Amino acid sequence: MTKPLVALTGATGFVGKATLAALERAGYAVRALTRKVPEGSSGVEWVQGDLADRAALARLVQGAEAVIHVAGLTTAREPAEFEAANVAGTLAVVEAAAKAGVPRFVHVSSLSAREPQLSAYGASKERAERLVRASGLDWTIVRPPGVYGPWDVDYLEMFKLAKRGVVPVPPPGRSSLIHVQDLAELLVALVPTGESITHQMFEPDDGHKGGWTHRELARVIGWAVGRRPWVVHLSPRLLTGAAKADRLVRRKRARLTADRVGYMCHPDWLARPEFALPGDVWRPRIPTRDGLKATARWYRDKGWL
Repeated sequence: MTKPLVALTGATGFVGKATLAALERAGYAVRALTRKVPEGSSGVEWVQGDLADRAALARLVQGAEAVIHVAGLTTAREPAEFEAANVAGTLAVVEAAAKAGVPRFVHVSSLSAREPQLSAYGASKERAERLVRASGLDWTIVRPPGVYGPWDVDYLEMFKLAKRGVVPVPPPGRSSLIHVQDLAELLVALVPTGESITHQMFEPDDGHKGGWTHRELARVIGWAVGRRPWVVHLSPRLLTGAAKADRLVRRKRARLTADRVGYMCHPDWLARPEFALPGDVWRPRIPTRDGLKATARWYRDKGWL
């Protein structure tokens, strides 16, 4: 029996790697878009290209049962870069899927799309969502909160700081989290069409009631690395200064950008219960304390921490 084919964008990125593995565990055939075909990936049909390559996108989606669109830009120096990757890139994938008659489209957005006025990144993700909603496809949109786990480089910064004993955090607020493997399993669970998930938007999380305050998260990351760090709330002004310093020091590799400061200072990044997934479709499996501990171990094994 031929396995159903799923087309995947962003398969070599942080969330994409986990999604690719989850698709293979679930028995799907996978065709994935990549700029450079990775070595040792014989079980995947790779299509070389990017989101601006219409011919590559046509090859990617041909004959697919579903598209999972993960690819996107989370850090950029200029808003135009977000526009090109997250808005124009999503439009190109949507148009390719519609032209090929793909019956299912799962789109990975971001909680930041909920407050598009706070950042160019969030604004680009919100515009991409509108394109998906207007596509005429059988779509589902997922807005993940903070995603952590193996291969992540954003929360890695907090792990490194916690190990040193001091963790600067934004002004007081709360946020939700999800382990990358739980998110990947969720995306795979959304591949089959279902009445409860079609034309719906979801905000998943780790199941930790009330989410995590910035202080709680810093402390639990400290616990994961065997330290009890001093947690310091920074003002928006200090964060803006830190973003400028990060850009001076790390240039293109800067993780704390001026655009990120806008949504980092927002006090409420909790996944809303009214946008939770039906329990018969998906539930989180990885408690965050366990996931953070395992992530710290993974970082050490890789020599990142």
